[in-house]
Amino acid sequence: MSFAIALSGLNAATTDLEVTGNNIANANTNGFKEARVEYADVYANSLQDLSATASGRGVKVAAVAQQFSQGSVDFTSNNLDLAINGEGFFVVEDRNGSRQYTRAGAYSADRDGYVVNTVGDRLQIYPPSTGTDGVVRFSTGEDSLSALQLPLVSNSPTATTRVGSQLNLNANSSQPLIAFDPAVRDPVSYNYSTSLTVYDSQGASHTGTMYFVKDVAPNEWSAYFQVDGINATVGGAPFSTLTFGPNGALTSPATGRIALDPINVDTATTDVDDLTITWDLTDSTQFGAAFAVNELDQDGFSTGRLSGVDIDNEGVVFARYTNGESSIMGKVAVAGFNNSQGLRSIGGTKWVETFASGTVRFGEAGSGSFGLMQSGALESSNVDIATELVDLIIAQRNFQANAKVISTSDQVTQAVINIR
Repeated sequence: MSFAIALSGLNAATTDLEVTGNNIANANTNGFKEARVEYADVYANSLQDLSATASGRGVKVAAVAQQFSQGSVDFTSNNLDLAINGEGFFVVEDRNGSRQYTRAGAYSADRDGYVVNTVGDRLQIYPPSTGTDGVVRFSTGEDSLSALQLPLVSNSPTATTRVGSQLNLNANSSQPLIAFDPAVRDPVSYNYSTSLTVYDSQGASHTGTMYFVKDVAPNEWSAYFQVDGINATVGGAPFSTLTFGPNGALTSPATGRIALDPINVDTATTDVDDLTITWDLTDSTQFGAAFAVNELDQDGFSTGRLSGVDIDNEGVVFARYTNGESSIMGKVAVAGFNNSQGLRSIGGTKWVETFASGTVRFGEAGSGSFGLMQSGALESSNVDIATELVDLIIAQRNFQANAKVISTSDQVTQAVINIR
């Protein structure tokens, strides 16, 4: 029986050497989690046995348990590299549609724009949806998961529909010497002007210019808006009147917004929709200070190509375009389990759900115990080489000791055989 006991010790020590060797081999594998061997003693007892005199029948490997402690986070130059600082897992889907979980966050875009790992598994996200209140939200249920795909084509242009200009007109200004002619635009015929770029329905840029002329009546100004020199009318009139109160606040138009008549910006080579612009002068003032443009903006933009991707610490993915615009692509899905050690490793630094792990819980980075997400970073293996080398020595000694038991048992058996 001592041979069998020693053999069980050799098998256990061999498993220990294999696990330790695997840990060392994966010391530089991103997202790898070290494992340890857990043993249990073996007793062959029956109803007639006396437990006080049972000698035991050796050892067995009870489990090879992976340790999901946090690995260090190393920063990279790739925005699609991701690391989780917490207990969550990335959710990926292989080519067969099988869902798996991983801590390895080295991702890149394939030829179809899908964000994938090194073996082509697609990173899963929660797609965005915009409510009637304009707020972007994410459905975090399992049924809403989809693969993250970056746009391969240019985004569509949007025509300008609003121009905002928050400015101060100097209350001490005098009326110009000559009347303003929208076609001539003599500098001595107006007090102030400012301009910005607006866009038509095909994304072509045009210059929008605003002119302000002090009227004879106190606290009144004539405001003109032109696009590429074409004067925009307001209800058929060539200009709109701005009126300010005694305190310098804009009182007319009451809403601060002027609805310009449609502006035809067709050229010899283009046929585009007329520009329909609301000119927003809300919070403009007439104070006794120099003319100042405090804010100038518009809501249109030209077409643009994808120039980069940003991912915040809650996993929200933003696509940036060459036209300065950005859009939300989704939120990176994060999964959790009641018993992570119950997951089954399938290689490739990936795990799948088992009965022992419990049912997967889907959530978001930054909530609960799912942890925060770091873009442009990778989680290193949690293997401590120094500890593994010590464990290697211990496993070697255990193997040698059990081999010595076999050698000693052999000598004892030989001595019995030689009895005459």
